[in-house]
Amino acid sequence: MHKLLQDSPGEKIMLLGNEAIARGAVEAGVAFATTYPGTPSSEISLNLFQMSRESDLYFEYSTNEKVALEVAAAAANSGLRTFCMMKHVGLNVAADPLMTLAYVGVTAGMVILSADDPAMFSSQNEQDNRYYAKFGGLPMLEPSSVAEAKEMIKAAFELSESMKQPVLLRTTTRINHSNAFVTFGKISPCMTKGRFIRDPQRCVTVPAVSRGLHVKLLEKLKDAAQLSETSAFNFIQGDGPLGVIANGVSFHYAADAVKDLGLEGRVKILRMGFSNPMPEKLIKDFVAGCERVLVVEEGEPFMEEAVKAFAQEQGITIPIKGKSDDLFTRLFEYDPAMVREKMAAFFNIAYTPKTAVDTSDVPEIPMRPPNLCSGCSHRATFYEIKQAAKELDVICPTDIGCYTLGFLPPLSTGDFVICMGSSVSSACGFSKATDQKVVAFIGDSTFFHSGITGLVNAVFNNHNFTLVILENDITAMTGHQPHPGVDMELFGLSGHGRINIEKLVRALGVGHVSVIKPFKVKKSIDTIKEALAFKGVSVIISQEPCALYAKSLKKLTPRPFVVSEKCVDHRDCITTIACPSFYLDGSNRVAIDPDTCVGCAVCAQICPENAIRPLKK
Repeated sequence: MHKLLQDSPGEKIMLLGNEAIARGAVEAGVAFATTYPGTPSSEISLNLFQMSRESDLYFEYSTNEKVALEVAAAAANSGLRTFCMMKHVGLNVAADPLMTLAYVGVTAGMVILSADDPAMFSSQNEQDNRYYAKFGGLPMLEPSSVAEAKEMIKAAFELSESMKQPVLLRTTTRINHSNAFVTFGKISPCMTKGRFIRDPQRCVTVPAVSRGLHVKLLEKLKDAAQLSETSAFNFIQGDGPLGVIANGVSFHYAADAVKDLGLEGRVKILRMGFSNPMPEKLIKDFVAGCERVLVVEEGEPFMEEAVKAFAQEQGITIPIKGKSDDLFTRLFEYDPAMVREKMAAFFNIAYTPKTAVDTSDVPEIPMRPPNLCSGCSHRATFYEIKQAAKELDVICPTDIGCYTLGFLPPLSTGDFVICMGSSVSSACGFSKATDQKVVAFIGDSTFFHSGITGLVNAVFNNHNFTLVILENDITAMTGHQPHPGVDMELFGLSGHGRINIEKLVRALGVGHVSVIKPFKVKKSIDTIKEALAFKGVSVIISQEPCALYAKSLKKLTPRPFVVSEKCVDHRDCITTIACPSFYLDGSNRVAIDPDTCVGCAVCAQICPENAIRPLKK
């Protein structure tokens, strides 16, 4: 049995934050869960996916976040407790249905999790999704610890059900990917089949209906504001004339700073956990009893702006600061040392940072930039495109996935990326705005997510570019989740359909479609040249399973290669494909690590001396 399905109330277990959230959802009786995977939220969906195979929970990896939210909205309006999760930029994709679902509401508990990513560990921006709650008029909760995240999602379901509104649960990477002991609660039974009750005056959002729904939304927001005033998730810790307002992990950094600076009895902290709508009276009363207030929040000045507005309404003119050049930045994650230093400065506390440990005698840790794995077919495809297009002036829009790393030298095949699916649409723009040859890259999962519509646009408007679809049979970057082109039998699951990308592309009317096996280098280059010469939209589908995924399925038997004595040290293998299995040995000669080489043989095919051969065991 999956460890998160153990019905053992009182048991303490060390969990990743995302595991704790998944457990909390199960304890809340979640019956229906949807997602499109995205770090830092991916482990939530992985655990729910695994649990769905051993329980009555319905779980699906949806085509994209918009679809996930729309599927979940229907379930939540059929009386099922529903959980929809995504990373912060995923909520951009789902924003269209989110804004109107706020009007429509739900008939059973619905929680929408947004996993924000301060410092952009795995994201293209670090937007602060608290503004989505304000924008949509939705209640929002924010946990400060792993254990609280488990309890808070249960409270979020209860809040949603009582208000008949979706509730946003906002986490950050530090919550999602920290480990802590969590105490199991009782697993509530889930209702797996519901019934939709027709209610067109609520559910059919034509203008005449929506006008009334907006009025009701604002009334619900007032009710939520009253709940926020008395919520146990908004509390004051400590006492004194100096005030701190904090949320999320910043609360613990602030609490530690108070102790480290010896400010107990002088500083009180207002922790915001129910952060939209903000508790106006609680904040006004808190600020009224302070000489100065420091707002500690990663990201944007969401709380700071509201606190200043509340203070102004009360005629309170004390210093209230958070974001400024001399205090907290809007950039990246915070840490305990930063908060301690800024708190001391704001409260005029003498503070001398501890002397850093002398590491002058410790060698620098070698840099380890992100890299495509040994045997990754993307590397071969990028090399082949460069060879086929070396006489052309090429622009290479790329997309979100492992293959984004192709922009790094020596592959250098990524010139423009905005968001999921943008490679295809931006290729349309580049092809019309310039006379340069445009070669766009997109992964199979990303193509299903949001690349298809761009390709439809390209065919309809008769654009001129080549799209390379990197079909590696899995959603690789976020941890090998399935997508609509995956053979679900490999997951031990039946009853799923499977979309054939080649048939789909041909059905869209693409004028030139070709399929390559990128580990066959010469043949692939010849095929690519034909596609590049085509006037109009051409699509190349590069088919080869992700090496790590194939290994996990026992479908890849590594066959290491070795550099023989025929090598004359041209180093084409290193300077053109830079596979991480290559290294320079003690005599400064190129060598191959047999423990990481998977035997794709791309290097053997490009070596001018034919000096790379299979290792004889």
